[in-house]
Amino acid sequence: MIIIGEKINGTIPSVKKAIEERDEDFIRNLAINQAEAGAHYLDVCASTAPEQEVETLIWLMNIVQDAVDIPLCIDSPNPRTIEQVFKYARRPGIINSVSGEGDKCEIIYPLIQGTEWQVIALTCDNRGIPADVQTRLEITRIMVEKALKYDITPDRIHLDPLVLALSADNNSLLNFVETLKKAKELYPTIKVTSGLSNISFGMPLRKVINQNFLTIALYAGMDSAIMDPCNRDMLATLLATEALLGRDRYCRKYYNAYRKNKIGPVKA
Repeated sequence: MIIIGEKINGTIPSVKKAIEERDEDFIRNLAINQAEAGAHYLDVCASTAPEQEVETLIWLMNIVQDAVDIPLCIDSPNPRTIEQVFKYARRPGIINSVSGEGDKCEIIYPLIQGTEWQVIALTCDNRGIPADVQTRLEITRIMVEKALKYDITPDRIHLDPLVLALSADNNSLLNFVETLKKAKELYPTIKVTSGLSNISFGMPLRKVINQNFLTIALYAGMDSAIMDPCNRDMLATLLATEALLGRDRYCRKYYNAYRKNKIGPVKA
């Protein structure tokens, strides 16, 4: 599975502090630790005031790219911000994100046309996040059809069905899985992704909910996840699930992660 490291995000208090203090070492260490834990992409999200976002994102991007040889996942709710910082990426990565809201597709798709860049596509529009599967699929169809006009094929799209909090919607996981399966029926090469923590919002023992969500989502066919690769329990869940699903030949990845002290009890 494709791991998109989530730790360089200004909504995290320690990262917000590092951004405010321009603590390059802190950001650099976050990048290195996630890379060493096995991340395939590193999400960079400023989450600052709009007038500071472009400058902050460029600062983050430069630090991360100097520290590790892993492509970026450029993260901003404002497509104009992504448009301004795009040229500072040194290799193709992932744009996070487009949706059915406003003119996001019309701004981002031309930007990545004719490149190897991929994009996360959120199943929401100007009406918000739909609770039903059919509306999510309709938004998916619209985003994919728009992408095809710019020669962006479904295999370059990571569809995020936007799993809702289980505490608010008892069918949250079931709807996520149904959206995933039906989207892949429509577009067999499309990738499906998700953040792992939204589903447990407002619940006790959130880690338990998140780990079980990851297991079920992987079994259903999820291709990537925005997650903390340094979380030993979550990484162990991912690797164990892939081994159980026959995706880890002779369980080599699982064994190697244990031997390298990435999963299981911390070895002295």
